[in-house]
Amino acid sequence: MPDQPLLQMRGINKSFGPVHVLQNVDFEARAGEVTSLVGDNGAGKSTLVKCISGTYTIDSGEYAFDGQGTNIHTPRDASALGIEIVYQDLALCDNLDIVQNMFLGRERVSRVVLDENSMEHAAEETLASLSVRTVKSVRQRVSSLSGGQRQTVAIAKAVLWNSKLVVLDEPTAALGVAQTAQVLALVRRLADRGLAVVLISHNMLDVLQVSDRIAALYLGKMAAIVDRSQVNQTQLVELITTGKTAGVPAMTTGVGE
Repeated sequence: MPDQPLLQMRGINKSFGPVHVLQNVDFEARAGEVTSLVGDNGAGKSTLVKCISGTYTIDSGEYAFDGQGTNIHTPRDASALGIEIVYQDLALCDNLDIVQNMFLGRERVSRVVLDENSMEHAAEETLASLSVRTVKSVRQRVSSLSGGQRQTVAIAKAVLWNSKLVVLDEPTAALGVAQTAQVLALVRRLADRGLAVVLISHNMLDVLQVSDRIAALYLGKMAAIVDRSQVNQTQLVELITTGKTAGVPAMTTGVGE
């Protein structure tokens, strides 16, 4: 694994009025790894992701991507770096087909008309490169897809744009057992392709199954960032609910001290 994290955030602070949502948070994600971000409701996960994506600007702290310090002010800034976010609601249009969804807002044009053949070929190539075999045709309407297939399309859409970092927000929520297994296998393939993957999930079994590293937020502070091998399910639950656990050192943010 590379020594230099692809995404490196140090001492991140974010407040909304008097509420200090993120307090000196350190976070990193490495190429070729799945880093799971866990925490109870209100721990600050969504706020941290929106700081990564440029939806929120950080109040203070350092943000570096691919070894270079940078300032992210908008989602367009993040996208230009190669950061894509797949939110829980997926942001797919049911009345459009897979190709139209994958290129929505970024359509290819040949002269004055849409280059349908080029877009269709690129969509098929992207799905094939991710070993996706559950979609019969890229011209299927999204309304006809299962929950797992929709999640697959949303992830493929993010990968299509030469992304380096993909953040997945609860990708297995509301999925059945078989569909969950398919999505988790896809998450693992993204990392195996060399992408940095950040997985946000409340399902500890999913987290333990696919993660290389786990970052636990507690009340706006980073309680711990540990290798998957350093923590079991009981310890992980303790980190989420109390901010500390036996055998896992706390971060230097004051949590658990």
